Amino acid sequence: MSLRSSIEIYDLQSRQSRVVFQGAELWESPHFTLDGAALILNSEGRIYRLPLGGKPQVIDTGFAVRCNNDHGLTPDGQTLLITDKVEYDRACIYAVPLSGGTPLRVSAHLASYYHGVSADGAWITYTGIHQKDVFGIYISRIDGSDERALIVGDGVHDGPDFSSDGAWIWFNSSRSGQMQLWRVRRDGRDLQRMSDSPYADWFPHPSPDGRHVLWLSYDASVGHDHPRDQTVRLRLMPAEGGEAETLFELFGGQGTMNVPNWAPDGRAFAYVRYF
Repeated sequence: MSLRSSIEIYDLQSRQSRVVFQGAELWESPHFTLDGAALILNSEGRIYRLPLGGKPQVIDTGFAVRCNNDHGLTPDGQTLLITDKVEYDRACIYAVPLSGGTPLRVSAHLASYYHGVSADGAWITYTGIHQKDVFGIYISRIDGSDERALIVGDGVHDGPDFSSDGAWIWFNSSRSGQMQLWRVRRDGRDLQRMSDSPYADWFPHPSPDGRHVLWLSYDASVGHDHPRDQTVRLRLMPAEGGEAETLFELFGGQGTMNVPNWAPDGRAFAYVRYF
């Protein structure tokens, strides 16, 4: 079998990775179930549950069979938030029971790409391109109501995620020229640049225990996109910012860790390595 994807879990204490599944298919964006016993991920437009030590099992998402790698679970572990293009031919966020069922539209405006949910389950954050080529970072209530634009225009903005206490939205942005990490309060105040690196930084994910932020860095030459099949590095810093460390390099990029990928206890994270 010619391998394409290796789904792996990295343990912060041992500083070691273990392989949980490998396949010839393109697998993307693993995140943990509430009990930490399985991963949710996507492949070829469908969403799967992967029991650790088992094989992927497709989740019934109804008509939504053009799902991308922007998906996640609500904090109670019962509802899957997905991004799909079947109904409108543009990215739309839906909610569907983890056990399977009919998707319920969440997005008030399109295109919208899900990225994170607050720890209390009340709010989601997402990337919106609601005007042609104008990127924005948005939040709304989990039913799509009370949408608020936090950052719009002046660059490419993507990958928003909540801090563990829900006070901040972390994201990546090219507003300073090179793609770097930023954070802003959930009411849009107090915008802060959080990385100043020689790399192009993407997809910051604060850990659920409030200790760390994990992200993916491309070579600066990659520019403002996040392509697949690149040499990248996974990097870590304290939750309030500070000195960053590179945990390891891998062949990856798009699909490696687009959405929150921490284990529930914050001691490990999942990712995909490509071949």
